[in-house]
Amino acid sequence: MTATGTPVAPAPRAVEPGWVAQLRREGAARFEGLRLPTTREEDWRFTDLSPIARAELGPARAPGGLTEADLAPFLFGHAEWPRLVFANGRLQPALSRLAGLPAGARVGSLAELLLDAPELVEDTLGKLAVQPAAAALVGQNASAFIDGYAVVLPAGTVVDTPIHVLFVADGRALRGAVFPRNVVVLGANAVASVVESYVALAEGVALTNTVTEANLAAGARFDHCKIQRESVQSFHLATLEVRQERDSYLNSFSFAQGAALSRTNIYTTLAGPGAHATLYGLYLGEGRQHVDHQTRIEHAAPNCTSWEVYKGILDGHAHGVFNGKVYVHPVAQKTDGKQTNKNLLLSETAKVDTKPQLEIFADDVKCTHGATVGSLDAVPLFYCQSRGIPAAEAQTLLTYAFAADVLEEIRSRPVVDHLEDLMREWLMKAGQRGSGSAGKATS
Repeated sequence: MTATGTPVAPAPRAVEPGWVAQLRREGAARFEGLRLPTTREEDWRFTDLSPIARAELGPARAPGGLTEADLAPFLFGHAEWPRLVFANGRLQPALSRLAGLPAGARVGSLAELLLDAPELVEDTLGKLAVQPAAAALVGQNASAFIDGYAVVLPAGTVVDTPIHVLFVADGRALRGAVFPRNVVVLGANAVASVVESYVALAEGVALTNTVTEANLAAGARFDHCKIQRESVQSFHLATLEVRQERDSYLNSFSFAQGAALSRTNIYTTLAGPGAHATLYGLYLGEGRQHVDHQTRIEHAAPNCTSWEVYKGILDGHAHGVFNGKVYVHPVAQKTDGKQTNKNLLLSETAKVDTKPQLEIFADDVKCTHGATVGSLDAVPLFYCQSRGIPAAEAQTLLTYAFAADVLEEIRSRPVVDHLEDLMREWLMKAGQRGSGSAGKATS
């Protein structure tokens, strides 16, 4: 179907299990009934998706001939890492590398897994992504996905090296839409790290609507890093939903730099005692980019902890949105939850709408939340300049310092280095545009 919901001829698929076909039918019906969310809905009050509907995008065409050289700038200097490459939503086996994974680990194409061993993901695929705010987007994805990645680890399996999943859009993706669907199932005490990269080789209008579901058994650890660097004319919609059992650990990081309009939904349910979640994010916006993050951490068991920090740097007429909620059930005593959103505006025309929220129904908890929005403080700027540092360089240094601490939460040093380089390059361009206003931050 198109981004507006108009049915189109589906891509030919091999025979799928009946429950997957049912998932597609239900997803299509849900999207047909709900359509794209509008600003009349509270969870979408600051994000208008009507430009997607007006674009009237069809399915993305099959990619051209991608090469290793096309991928090199996006591999963090580690081409040897296990990786899966999808171009315009389709797996590229010749460019994918999965050697060196431990015995028993099942990593690869979701479409292939649904043919070979669908029972491995039957309890996860379509079962976790249920938040009402993302229902229409998840339904659209369910009805239209062709492929995506699957990571299934038996109990006790540890994958030390990050698994890099690279979603590439080339020139043949323009005026088209892709719907990656991804599933992660970690057995008890299993450990996995996945880096999802969304990149473009050509500028132009396109849509990505991606959904990732992750099921973490007792003691499992999942590090998830999503990097969004798509065309600044494109649209990017993403949903990550996680279920965490006893003593499991989620470390989620979202980096958003591309797309004219992007929305990232990150939801996790702490369903077992002792579970822990950390959600970090950094978003950079310039021109008229619109970048939105919505998070929901649901404490549904006692003695769980969560820590959430999102930071935004906005220039030009960019618009940032943060809408986060920590929800504590009555049974979730001894909850410890912290939520922070900080935003730095480099121009007088950039703006942010931020809404951190706590909804608590237990009486023995420690929960805090807060948000700040402002420009660089004039005092440290003056101090730097008094020590001989030019004004533009001082602004770059202080802005970099504002964001650097969240990047350090990524466990993979090569990924941190790569994102630091991207941020420095972005800040240098901001300085060349003459952006910046000194003034004390407000909260």
